Amino acid sequence: MVPSMAAFFFLLFTLLPSFISPSPITLPLQQHLLPPTSFSSPYQNLNSLVNSSLTRAHQIKHPANRQSATSTSSASDFTAKTELSPHSYGGYSTSLSFGTPPQTLSFVVDTASSFVWFPCTTHYFCEHCVFPSPTSKIPSFIPVLSSSSKIVGCRNPKCSWIHGRRRRSEQCGNCGYNGGGRRSRYCSQICPPYLILYGSGTTGGVALSETLRFRNLTIPNFLIGCSVFSSRQPAGIAGLGRGRSSLASQLGLARFSYCLLSHQFDDDSVRSGYLVLDSGSDSGTKTRGMIYTPFVKNPFVLNKPDYSVYYYLGLRRISVGGRRVEIPYRHLSPGIDGSGGTIVDSGTTFTFMSRGVFEPVSRELVAQMERSNGNYSRSRAAEAATGLRPCFRVHGKGAAAFPELKLHFKGGADMVLPVENYFTYVGSGEVACLAVVTDGMEEGSGGGPSVILGNFQMQNFRVEYDLANQRFGFKQQPCSHH
Repeated sequence: MVPSMAAFFFLLFTLLPSFISPSPITLPLQQHLLPPTSFSSPYQNLNSLVNSSLTRAHQIKHPANRQSATSTSSASDFTAKTELSPHSYGGYSTSLSFGTPPQTLSFVVDTASSFVWFPCTTHYFCEHCVFPSPTSKIPSFIPVLSSSSKIVGCRNPKCSWIHGRRRRSEQCGNCGYNGGGRRSRYCSQICPPYLILYGSGTTGGVALSETLRFRNLTIPNFLIGCSVFSSRQPAGIAGLGRGRSSLASQLGLARFSYCLLSHQFDDDSVRSGYLVLDSGSDSGTKTRGMIYTPFVKNPFVLNKPDYSVYYYLGLRRISVGGRRVEIPYRHLSPGIDGSGGTIVDSGTTFTFMSRGVFEPVSRELVAQMERSNGNYSRSRAAEAATGLRPCFRVHGKGAAAFPELKLHFKGGADMVLPVENYFTYVGSGEVACLAVVTDGMEEGSGGGPSVILGNFQMQNFRVEYDLANQRFGFKQQPCSHH
């Protein structure tokens, strides 16, 4: 059960001596929802990933109020490459080092949010967190062991990166005012604690200013969230969205890219993909072999600033087996209320499609499978057990012939998905299910993006977020860190 607000603040201020002496400086924020749970049945595991993908989609479509998007320049020119590992809970993590001396922790990479936080203090508590195993403890950052840790003050401009554009008097209360109503120069009050609630999890803590370290680069005064408790969080979160507190914005990246190793390797694999962070000067040069499509302008919706954090793409149409699927235009382009459009999200496992997109795609797929010579039949039992549909009985892995699924983006950028990126085999391989989810909401009852491209569909693709030139690139290739 999530701790009450009163319990949270009691715990937080009980632990304040564990942080260090207050000093106004920097810090970021982030979130994740994939519950790290292991199951004996592959059907149960798939069902868990389906539910987490749907919960994630609901959070993205109906975000809580958080910081708005504004980029901020930071580090000098550099390029850093780190490993990116897949996990059974559906996410991908990388390692980052903070502090003096450095402490290295695991962070889930999330392009649909802009908060960076880590588990913090020796008293860190996480409820329903069985990662990497039910008996293990999630590693946490220990501020008292770092000489560069500082608590962010309420007057620090970066405090508003977490709490929005509130007046400083609201962030600081009456702190800094003397009895005559005049403001004094000194205020030792910290930036108010954050408490983030979302679909299947929670995290809460205080803002820190810390030093982020790469092999040949040191970034001081990096805004980072020091979470003292969480619920259903497998690790910290490294937000790479468009918000001011994101890893991309604080580093002033010109571009970043990643290559996602197949999910089949999961937690106990020694192999990994990779994440590349590049803040170097940009010449507009395209990466060899990369196909590009421009980012689409984000919708501005009052009270939903998170829409400005997402990376929108211009998905123009979808084809199945070479046949164009008829999809109403309102689903493919974001409206003034923020409904519709397509975003790409490394934190979502299975691609989400609203009902108006999913149903015509599914119908065309089923029709072509039924017309094929394979004589495939639906497996309603697998659909009920996994939450995926449609599912088909096949003759073992590699024996089935599935219609080609192609995504057509603005600018003539066509993404042809390999079969293993949109169908997943269940159990012994006698059943294959479409690895796309929908919530079945009625037309017009939703809001937010109609399509959320998840990491399952990006397996063994190198994707590039070219922020300097406002474009998204992709190319299919094996993803293995060397």
